[in-house]
Amino acid sequence: MNYRLATIDDFQEIIGIYRSAIDTMNADGIMQWDEIYPTADDIRKDIDTQEMYVGLKDSRICVAYTLNKESDAQYQNASWVGGINYIVVHRLCVAPEFQHQHIARNTMQHIHNECRGYGIKAVRLDAFTENPYALALYENLGYQKRGEAVWRKGKFNLYELIL
Repeated sequence: MNYRLATIDDFQEIIGIYRSAIDTMNADGIMQWDEIYPTADDIRKDIDTQEMYVGLKDSRICVAYTLNKESDAQYQNASWVGGINYIVVHRLCVAPEFQHQHIARNTMQHIHNECRGYGIKAVRLDAFTENPYALALYENLGYQKRGEAVWRKGKFNLYELIL
């Protein structure tokens, strides 16, 4: 799989992936995302600031995610150990037709390898406690729960992986 920065030319395809993923999660009883979050404006901002990346398989975008140091105030509820040299993963989304093919796992491993290459010491993220797929993914990759956050959809675990 090839990874690259998302471009504005990818915008409509990425929006379609998120909308399809929301429909799939809702059908599975995972009410994590909706029309309020993530929005098209969130995606456009991620692309404009060059913080959104995509993974391509057979020339199709199959995964999108954002990397930056931004975090909600609720991240202060965590007992982080990775110091100040970290990155936060936001909105990791695998297109439904590519799910259950280890795309998310491979993408996270790619993120880890890239971060190591840039000298980043820790990766942080949050995962909805009612999304068993995300919880299993991050815990199987060695992420440690450092705290909890509560947003309008419910409780989220705050995770960190020391690289």
